[in-house]
Amino acid sequence: MKKLFTYFMQGLVLVAPIAITVYIVFLIFDFVDGLLRDQLATWFGYAIPGLGLVIIFILVAALGLFGNYIVASPFKALSDRILKKAPLLKVIYSSLVDLFSAFVGKEKKFNQPVLVEINKENRLWKIGFITQQSMTELGMEGMVAVYFPHSYNFSGELYVIDSLAVKSLNMAPSEAMKFVVSGGVTQVN
Repeated sequence: MKKLFTYFMQGLVLVAPIAITVYIVFLIFDFVDGLLRDQLATWFGYAIPGLGLVIIFILVAALGLFGNYIVASPFKALSDRILKKAPLLKVIYSSLVDLFSAFVGKEKKFNQPVLVEINKENRLWKIGFITQQSMTELGMEGMVAVYFPHSYNFSGELYVIDSLAVKSLNMAPSEAMKFVVSGGVTQVN
């Protein structure tokens, strides 16, 4: 009987995460689809599963498009005019814009994870992300800029490192970032 209970618990450990994930996805789908379900059923005479979700997705995407061109562009132009009059604010603002666009913008910068030998004597290595392939504009031939995120934090350090001390990692940038930010606790796939 004890062995049967052990097998049951092992099966539960295998099935529970999948079942809970499927159930949560179903609840979210049902909730979002249900927002328009009654109205669409009165229009069409019967319910079409998923149609509410599709309509809401299209409306939110249209709102994002509208917001980007109608709201964001004039706001950005106004903020740029204000920032030109306050140079210190412009430096802070542009640095923050660059940082956020590096994580989630169209030109993501943290897309090349690398392993860097920090201390050759003790064979100390650190995982980072190349942000600049060349530092020649600073007069530093053969050097690259590598950003090292801190574990359990949303901060990091930037080092300029000899390109010979840098090895590319054969892993997805998101996996490398997850590994570093988790302090190495997350399994690498």
